[in-house]
Amino acid sequence: MFEQLRKHPKVLPAILGAMTLQALFLWTSGRMWWCSVGDYTPWSWNIWSAHNSQHVIDPYSFTHILHGVVEFWLLRLLFRKVPLAWRLFIAVLIECTWEALENSTFIIERYRSETISLAYFGDSIINSLADVVCCSIGFIAASKMRLWWSAAFFVATEVTLILWIHDSLVINVIMLLYPIEAIKRWQLGS
Repeated sequence: MFEQLRKHPKVLPAILGAMTLQALFLWTSGRMWWCSVGDYTPWSWNIWSAHNSQHVIDPYSFTHILHGVVEFWLLRLLFRKVPLAWRLFIAVLIECTWEALENSTFIIERYRSETISLAYFGDSIINSLADVVCCSIGFIAASKMRLWWSAAFFVATEVTLILWIHDSLVINVIMLLYPIEAIKRWQLGS
């Protein structure tokens, strides 16, 4: 990937520009830069606390790595002739767009009403930017793997998250698009 970025020197400034715009958008939307509770540790592993989505990384960071894996394979399928570095930029744009949508009032309320994220009030700016970095990591990792290794990594990560936090990327998408009460009860332990 470093060779690709060296061959296409405009990609890295474009990525940084997209992330800067994302941060400015979130800031003007009223998002806090870091944890609103005032804890500045870089991570939070408790999805049930006010710290979730407020620190650099949390359990949902792993779902953003999976975003990158999925985006790599979709963009490879759709834009095979586009240089890898520019496909990374497209993946970053997609993730920045998702982060803006995810922090919209509509999606926040959807999370709070239909998923286990009952106390979700949106991401901090640092968490949102870190989610884009995690997506980029997933994209770069997938670019080094064959499809089957990427699929195995995806499944292993999903299973780990399901066992750890009773949530995952697939469950999250299901619950946002077509909420299933039985899944929500299982997630809540009822």
